[in-house]
Order: sequence, then structure tokens, then C-alpha cells
Amino acid sequence: MKADQLMEHPAAEAGETARAEPKRFSDYEALLNAMPHPVLVLGPENEVLAANFPAEVFFDASENVLRRRTADDLVAFSCPLLALIRQVRQTRATVNEYGVELTMPDGAKDRVVDVFAAPLLEHGELVMVMLQQRTMAQMIERQLTHRGAARSVSGLAAVLAHEIKNPLSGIRGAAQLLESGAQPEDQALAQLICDETERICGLVERMEVFGDERPHKSEPINIHTVLDHVMRIAESGFARNIRFVQAYDPSLPPVPGNRDKLIQAILNLVKNAAEAIGPERTDGQITLATAFRPGIRLTLPNSSTRVSLPLEISVCDNGPGVPEEIRSYLFDPFVTTKPKGTGLGLAMVAKVVNDHGGVIECDTDQRQTAFRLLMPMHRESRRDRQTDE
Repeated sequence: MKADQLMEHPAAEAGETARAEPKRFSDYEALLNAMPHPVLVLGPENEVLAANFPAEVFFDASENVLRRRTADDLVAFSCPLLALIRQVRQTRATVNEYGVELTMPDGAKDRVVDVFAAPLLEHGELVMVMLQQRTMAQMIERQLTHRGAARSVSGLAAVLAHEIKNPLSGIRGAAQLLESGAQPEDQALAQLICDETERICGLVERMEVFGDERPHKSEPINIHTVLDHVMRIAESGFARNIRFVQAYDPSLPPVPGNRDKLIQAILNLVKNAAEAIGPERTDGQITLATAFRPGIRLTLPNSSTRVSLPLEISVCDNGPGVPEEIRSYLFDPFVTTKPKGTGLGLAMVAKVVNDHGGVIECDTDQRQTAFRLLMPMHRESRRDRQTDE
């Protein structure tokens, strides 16, 4: 917005010093009211200068009422939202915080929201705040889905490897002996036993990857080289018909991790995206993107520790989206929509991300799907500094 569209100064025009009176959204009103999330514009003293329709619903008050209040009136004294607004004013930088609990002053039920706050640099001390409401169940699911999937797959992998692989080897050996001495009409059945046993052994060997709980060797990884490597593999093979778009943040710091495992995980996401688009489409597009989100922090399960996950790696496609009936189980093993799929790909990705201390999210609708990896940033250890010296 332009400054004269956001507020007007009738008193100043008369030569008086007075607080700027807020002006309604005018041409921007319909656009902002169409936004699904509450948006507030706050003045230098946290006074509400403007509010869209979702904000009126969220705070159960009309815009005229809200404009007579401050942010301090809308939430309780100790609410973290006020500290985030102060941080924006002090740093003059955008702040994104996930899972902020809004304590309401009138005894209303507390709400959990994602907060996006930014200074309006052209308007002095004005701050815009957007709230995205989330239920506690959604927050828990986002933090724990990939960890729960990884743990369940790891336990299942151990059982499969121990209880199935060894007997299968005996069955395969016996079938090979039968095939060598069988009548011609029976050799096809013996060969079928061998083929199916090989297929099951391959499945179990893939599952063994999930049972490996050994810590991987971590080193600083340039995630852009990983994404470029994955893109070259895809363009020369399963994604020849698809256009790739790179939207990188060139200043992104390194990711601590294992390069081969990161390639394996991201390649799986890209392969899923290509298969979702399909070989018959001529407008298929996969976007590989990175971004630095300094405000993203999550609470670890069963702990009060909050970890910072500022690095975002995204794989987005313009396919038909994930069917609604499996979205809640997307990272569980053996969940797939592919006729010949095993349902282990995303479970493997979840385990790799978990092993790297990150989380994975999926946003999907009927026109696109975006998988986002939120990862920690590499921090130089004291031993590394001593080695460099």
C-alpha cells in the first residue's frame, strides 16, 4: 500500500500535531478481506490501524472496535505475540514463528497460531501481522508425523530382516534344486517360486535401510549441489519430459548431514513428483527451491527444548495432488497410490530427515503438491575451529 492509501492526516493539514487517523482499505479492502488469515496493521504504539474481515472474526470484534484497541488489549500481558512485534520493531526484519500460543485476556480459549510479522518499511514504525490458526492436533501431527513414521518403519524393518530374510534364502535354494530336476511342465512353477522369492528378498533388503540406527557421519553440505545433482539425474532419466525451475537462495548456509543420504531422499521426492505429473503431460513442472526462515523453531517431543530449523528445501510439482484419503498417513510405510509401488519411498525420506534433525511437511491441493524439508543450519564446532587454526 502507499502511505496515503493506508492513512490520512487531516489534523496535520490544519497545522496541528495529532495521531494519524487510519483510512479504510479502499481499493485494497476486497483483496485483503479475501485472504483466509487474519491481518492487522499496527501503529507505533501497537494501535490497530487496519484489520481485514478474518481478523474481525478471529478477535470477535468489528474493524471499528479493533481500531480503538492496541495489540496489548487483544492478547494477555505475557503473550509471545507482543515480544515478536517488539522484535520486528527492533530488528526491522520479518519474523516467522510457528506454534505461538495466544492467551486471550477475556478468558476465551487459547489458540495456537503461526505468526508472520513484517515492518512496513515505507511507513516508519508500522508493522503488519498475519496469523495462521492451527489446532494443537495439527501442530503435534506436523512435528511428530515423520518421527513416528520413522520409528514404526525401523521396528518393522528389524522384524522383517530377522524373521523373513533367512527363511527366504532356504526357500530360494530349495526351489533352485527342484527346478534343476523337475519335469519341463513343472520348471515354470519352480522358476515362479524363485522369482517371487527374489522379489520378497529385495523388499526386505530395502526395509533393512530403515533398521539402521547407526549415527551417520555429518559434514557441512551445500544443499544446492545436492539439488543440482538430483536434477541432472532426473533430466537424463525419468523426468525427461518435465521442466525444472530452480529458485535458490544463494546465501543459504550449509546443511549438516550426509550427502549420499540427502541425495537419496530428495531424489525420491523428485521421482514421486515426476510420477504424479505423468509422462503424457507437456506442461509438467518441478520447482526446486531453498529459503532461509530464521523464525522457524520447533519444540522437541517430551522436552521443553526448542530447536531452530531455518533452512527450507522444497520440491514442488504441478501434478494432481495427494488424494485426501491418504494425506494423514502419507509418511506411513506401505501407503501408496501407485499400482506397483511399495509405499516405502516417503517413509524412507521421513527417516533421513529425522536422522538429520529436521522435519518434513506436505502441502497439497488438486493443482500442486509441495514437500518442504525444514533443516538445521551447520554450526562450526570448537574442534573444527581448532583444526582450522
